[in-house]
Amino acid sequence: MDSSPGVLILCSLLCSVSAQAPVVSVEPRAATVRQGESASFRCQMGSGAPPVQLQWKRANNQALPDNTKVGPDGSVLTIAKARPENQGQYRCMASNSAGRSTAMAVLNVKYAPRVQLTQAGPLQIRMGEPVSVDCRATGRPRPTTTWKRQGSTLQLVTKETNDVNTIQWPAVHPEDSGVYICQAENSEGVAKVKIKIIVQGQPGAPVASVGATEMTVVDGHTITMSCQASGSPLPVITWSKLRAPLPWKHTVSGGVLTLNSVGRQDSGQYICNATNIHGYSEAYTQMEVESPPYATSLPDQVRLQPGDALSLQCLALGTHPIQIEWSRGGRVSLPPGSESTKDGSLQIAHVKLSDAGTYKCVATNHIGSSEALARVIIRA
Repeated sequence: MDSSPGVLILCSLLCSVSAQAPVVSVEPRAATVRQGESASFRCQMGSGAPPVQLQWKRANNQALPDNTKVGPDGSVLTIAKARPENQGQYRCMASNSAGRSTAMAVLNVKYAPRVQLTQAGPLQIRMGEPVSVDCRATGRPRPTTTWKRQGSTLQLVTKETNDVNTIQWPAVHPEDSGVYICQAENSEGVAKVKIKIIVQGQPGAPVASVGATEMTVVDGHTITMSCQASGSPLPVITWSKLRAPLPWKHTVSGGVLTLNSVGRQDSGQYICNATNIHGYSEAYTQMEVESPPYATSLPDQVRLQPGDALSLQCLALGTHPIQIEWSRGGRVSLPPGSESTKDGSLQIAHVKLSDAGTYKCVATNHIGSSEALARVIIRA
């Protein structure tokens, strides 16, 4: 063999190329799918001396799941009908006689929530004892978990730690008996689980109940709330309001609370308390006061010259949603080129003498409607 310097240099270059370790990358580097959908990753060779062997594994060197498939040449990994446990990192490893290299891919699997209670109902508890029930929720994205009492839309105050939401009572009373629902929700769906709690009171202990646990009423009306109570001796019934005094225009007679001419400030939770020598019991009514719209126009009069811009704003107070519509007095249609928006604005970029007149905004909700007028004066 010729051992001249030129031949040695050429051999050195060829040997270096033939001994090059592979360089790989993965496309895509990350993928997000819903449960039941499929995902694929391709391992691509950048360089390296053949022959190169490709192999896919989990990042922790565990075997691939049974719902995965690798293509004939080893480059494409497909996860079919993805399951939540398929989430994680996957590693493509390329090797030849000179060495090996790896590239990582990440799979995210979104799935609807799953909920589970730490205790199975029904729970029978003696009055005055503490109670707590844990609700564990899983899902991706991480679900929002809430507790509600069946028949009520009010969200209960709970304690949340990581993926566990706990409802608890320091001391239960008979009125706490009922069915409670833990609900978990994310972008992929909703899951619910129920538990029944039965509170056993001592003989003669008061048990309070209200005629309606939720009320939606209209501003200005007179409202009555009724409360009944059993027990021996017969309990004394009183009414109060959560975190606020009772409205000054109220009366209580025979367990019935009467509120005259209610306003939106009277919305809230009202508490019936029944008391005797054996203890007390509470029942609750949530009242929401809704009101029809009250519309105003800003400004209510404006003076312009031809070519000026007109801008009117209709403001409406009341229970939402409120729809606002502009029109023109005298059954005249709005001027060509005028623009009205959902937030109650009316705009005319360049007014003409013919645009003068009275403009009317009408605000409407499911209770009623209100109108406001604006006078537009245009003089040359």
